[in-house]
Amino acid sequence: MRRRGINLDLSIKYLIQEGLYESGQSDEIRQWIRKGDHDLGTAKLTYLHIPEYLDTVTFHCQQAVEKYLKAYLIFQSSIFRFSHDLICLLDLITLKDSDFESYYDSLSELQGYAVEVRYPNETIYLSNEKVEKAMVTAKNVSEFVTRRIKITVDYNDILDK
Repeated sequence: MRRRGINLDLSIKYLIQEGLYESGQSDEIRQWIRKGDHDLGTAKLTYLHIPEYLDTVTFHCQQAVEKYLKAYLIFQSSIFRFSHDLICLLDLITLKDSDFESYYDSLSELQGYAVEVRYPNETIYLSNEKVEKAMVTAKNVSEFVTRRIKITVDYNDILDK
């Protein structure tokens, strides 16, 4: 939105980044990040306590990243459809922030865990290495997004163990 030569969207974004403006938007962003942390925490607990459920672990990693990306899209004030397609979400983010481009390869791998692992007729091999990589990717995206937004969200330290 422009008025008198001032880009209000950028001004509000700057104020939010500097911690000088709280809005319903920041609450919504925190809720998305918190839900992402719940998915990542579920993935971690499942991996630690029911290690044979590798498909469930990777599914929750994909879900966590999806929520972190949606939080960032809300921060950008981007309009987006609620999709499970990580690459589509990443494409929207990189239109305004090219720093996310380094995530294309790792998120392409996570992308398949949204659907392929959820149904019995789809078989993909999941090694412990792939599952651990999915958890690291989800955690890295969480940290990158919260660092970019300059927001902190309290979460259970199970994610760091």
